[in-house]
Amino acid sequence: MFRPKLLFTSLAALALGACSPQDPQAVTSAAIAKQVILPTYSRWVEADRQLAVSALAYCQGKESLDTARADFLHAQKAWAELQPLLIGPLAEGNRAWQVQFWPDKKNLVGRQVEQLVSAQPQIDAAALAKSSVVVQGLSAYEYILYDAKPDVADQAQKARYCPLLMAIGERQKVLAEEILASWNSTDGMLAQMTKFPNQRYADSHEAIADLLRVQVTALDTLKKKLGTPMGRQTKGIPQPFQADAWRSQSSLQSLEASLAAAQTVWVGVDNKGLRGLLPADQKPLAEKIDAAYAASLKLFASNQRSLNELLNDDAGRQQLNDIYDSLNVVHRLHEGELAKALGIQLGFNANDGD
Repeated sequence: MFRPKLLFTSLAALALGACSPQDPQAVTSAAIAKQVILPTYSRWVEADRQLAVSALAYCQGKESLDTARADFLHAQKAWAELQPLLIGPLAEGNRAWQVQFWPDKKNLVGRQVEQLVSAQPQIDAAALAKSSVVVQGLSAYEYILYDAKPDVADQAQKARYCPLLMAIGERQKVLAEEILASWNSTDGMLAQMTKFPNQRYADSHEAIADLLRVQVTALDTLKKKLGTPMGRQTKGIPQPFQADAWRSQSSLQSLEASLAAAQTVWVGVDNKGLRGLLPADQKPLAEKIDAAYAASLKLFASNQRSLNELLNDDAGRQQLNDIYDSLNVVHRLHEGELAKALGIQLGFNANDGD
């Protein structure tokens, strides 16, 4: 007699459940994972696959040095875009060091590449994976293609360094594919940023907090990557060889790519970024962060000179100071007002103690 009523009540509850709004932090976490992070990781994999193909073609004489360098710059840009997205497996187990070794205050890259080429002249990717992280990644690849010491424009020199160049290309491809596979696995990062609770996050707020921490650390790192060669930690004495891509003169392009990627996490796709989590009364803060990103990216876009060139005159150094200050504004807004507005305790970041 009461069963129809009970059934009706249950159906009504289900209907209400279906109509209730989803947890906005869970929606945002999933959207950033699927629409921002995963596509960026996929582009990184494609760039590293091309890098492996490029190294082989160059070493077989089927590709010019200019083309090999262009493929390297493409891979480096793809890596730079990942800097604000170093969440999960790529942030663990020294994996990021295996892609790029920075800071390199003692020219370990150059010294260890030379040692390895002498000790293992026919090295392959499997052997390279057991070697120092210093020689496994893009920093060593850049050294071979750009530094005056390898001088690979000379055929004999090219033959000497090519086994290592091909090994690095293959190593980077394998590493990128492993990371992407890990993201897409059953209990991988994509799942962990989509359904809560899980092994990594007790709830969606923890995932959003992790995303913001990664952003803050990345923005802080951008300041360090610019401030170090500017001499901000050496009493104003420029240190051009401390830039992260000084050999290829592409440091500023990498910084710009990283900042643009950070902006994508902020804005999101279809407004499902961190920005969309701010309540209506925080509109002034959202607009302030929008303006900070726009101002910094405009400074990068308006510059046509390399970091090294800018360090050589007063006008250039002022330009770099303006860029640094603009990065600082973006960083401080994330670290302070945005964290507070989202109710996130940031604690320490990965750069603390550097």
